[in-house]
Amino acid sequence: MLERSLIQQRGFRNVTAADGTVTGFQLRLRNPNYRGVAGSLIDGVQVVVDGEIHPAEASSWTLQGRTYTLDELRASTDVRWPLDETATVTVPHPGGLTAGTHRVEVAVHLRRPYIPAVAGPSVFRASATATVVPGPAAGDGLRYGVSLYSYSGDLYTSMSLEDAMADIADLGATGIEILGEGNIPGYPRPSADWIRDWHRLLDTYGLTPTNYGSWVDTAMWRDRDLTAEEGRAQLETDLRLAKDLGFTSVRPKFGVVSPDLEPHPIWQSAVERVLGLAADLDIVICPEIHSPTPIRHPVTQGYLDFIERTGSKHFKLLIDTGIFQTAPVDDGHEGFEGKKRPPFLEPLHVPMADLVEVLPHVHFIQAKFFEIDDRLHDLHVPWGEIVPRLRDAGWSGWLSSEYEGRREPYRGRDQVRRQHALLRELAG
Repeated sequence: MLERSLIQQRGFRNVTAADGTVTGFQLRLRNPNYRGVAGSLIDGVQVVVDGEIHPAEASSWTLQGRTYTLDELRASTDVRWPLDETATVTVPHPGGLTAGTHRVEVAVHLRRPYIPAVAGPSVFRASATATVVPGPAAGDGLRYGVSLYSYSGDLYTSMSLEDAMADIADLGATGIEILGEGNIPGYPRPSADWIRDWHRLLDTYGLTPTNYGSWVDTAMWRDRDLTAEEGRAQLETDLRLAKDLGFTSVRPKFGVVSPDLEPHPIWQSAVERVLGLAADLDIVICPEIHSPTPIRHPVTQGYLDFIERTGSKHFKLLIDTGIFQTAPVDDGHEGFEGKKRPPFLEPLHVPMADLVEVLPHVHFIQAKFFEIDDRLHDLHVPWGEIVPRLRDAGWSGWLSSEYEGRREPYRGRDQVRRQHALLRELAG
């Protein structure tokens, strides 16, 4: 699906020549007309970025896989701009644009032959804030991914699964994290056709399945809690489905019995019963350290004790970076209408030293965030402390964007782009 805005977020990037020289930038445009048009009817686009005007005659257009100067496009007879395809506009600009957000304005000029010439070409104007994401820093040990949770509200409404995968690949990210029951149609038994399509899309966009989020809803029945054996059965279902989809870790979220997220007592017995299966499938089970539970806490210590007692290499920790939050989130949260701010949106201020202490047992990091402004400043999470500590400690693994801010349409995909620009600037 195309974004409703004429200026598409996907495809906004610098252009690099074969010798490594940055020669300009590109943006993609949706056809603003109500019907497709012949290429010869395109009369150019004026592009303004951060107040600097780039005249129409300087840019080239790529339509249906072929690139044209504006004069060549005006003279063309065999190319069209359909409504369901974007046009890529390449703007010469030595050195390109800086990484981060930019204010982009366009004025697209189209001739419409059924409108009298005296009226002149039709002009379609639009503006947007778009983000240039730099490539990953070489050799920093960090791998970059995105959780589909970031696109909640958009996924399956204004975005298809393929749109989400295309967005992730467009960032230069290579990992995709999902929520089993949140993102898999027909869960827990998706169709064979859906599974085949999933793998096809992974290949198309060069993505690696990273972490599969699951739940063991211990309080799902009104008259009793789940037994350890029922918990085992749920874990086995998700482990096997995760393996079918190519994932290498599973985050089981057990129902909790206290405000600081103490998991239901069946967790140890249920997990221990599937450790052999996890080893056979080569999947790591990763319970989540999530606000309001800090690292130095009996819940976390219980997981560490389990690691030591079992000696299993298939049980490790998942860190949610919301635990490092330094400012409250006041935008509200779905399901908490009219109630006090939920505890997990309060700043927990977990020290970086605590993170470094448990890093040997950390398999995966969910890069939780709520809002990044136009200056690439995160208003709540101190990435300027987190990323250097990970690099200094030599930690290698996935940083998986998990946007949990406001859910206006398309906001998640814009915020994820900003976070990746920020993380890679810090890593570089």
